Amino acid sequence: MPEILEIEAYRRLAVQVVGRTVRSVQAPDAWFIKGGATPESLSAALVGRRFTAARRLGKLLLLDSGGPTLGLRFGMTGRLLVDGQAAIEHLEWGSRRFNPAWHRFGLTFTGGGQLIIDDPRRFGGVEIAPDETALGPDAWTLGVGGLRQALSGGRGPLKARLLDQSRIAGLGNLLVDEMCWRASLDPHRPAGSLSDQESKVLARVMRQVLNQLDKRGGSHMGELFEHRHPGACCPQEGEPLVKATIGGRTTWWCPQHQQ
Repeated sequence: MPEILEIEAYRRLAVQVVGRTVRSVQAPDAWFIKGGATPESLSAALVGRRFTAARRLGKLLLLDSGGPTLGLRFGMTGRLLVDGQAAIEHLEWGSRRFNPAWHRFGLTFTGGGQLIIDDPRRFGGVEIAPDETALGPDAWTLGVGGLRQALSGGRGPLKARLLDQSRIAGLGNLLVDEMCWRASLDPHRPAGSLSDQESKVLARVMRQVLNQLDKRGGSHMGELFEHRHPGACCPQEGEPLVKATIGGRTTWWCPQHQQ
């Protein structure tokens, strides 16, 4: 499913629409439009507008114009296509089929070209002027000071806090398991219990994981990923991994070295 790395790939593709002017809006699935907007109000807000920037905040892709900002969310199975080119051909748990009925939202541009969101499960959405203040700092730019602030006072599990988009924007299930595993941190630990040294290590590992997996091709390219199944052992210790549910998400961890 799209996490920060996948949305960054979408942003890089979306740069191709910067400088283009919206000619028309296709919104065949009114449910996909969020924030109280309608297909008609979305068209009124966007048609004739020229995109000036493509930004990302966590898992939120933002297209700025001379007027309102368009926010694009991709849920669990959403993909971005620009001029028929996909930033990611297939998501790890997405469908391999092509079905035009899954095109939930689209823009055409003056002079040609098109932007499409393809989303089989409809968990994504589009919104005019999304509330960026509802999100925490972007995980890719987070330093140790920002991480300490995000974790401060947290009595709930570390993993749940790292997944909380209002605290840190962008991290998903796979990335958090990889980060906790590499940082030797038990994902059950209270978020606020990390020492200064542990926070430094986690901040360094967070940046390392994002940079490495970005180059490898996505959130599913971590060292732990292939071992997330019953009977698998920790690739570091060789001890059996444990499966748990933390923050409502399936979690794999090594009790031998994650403390």
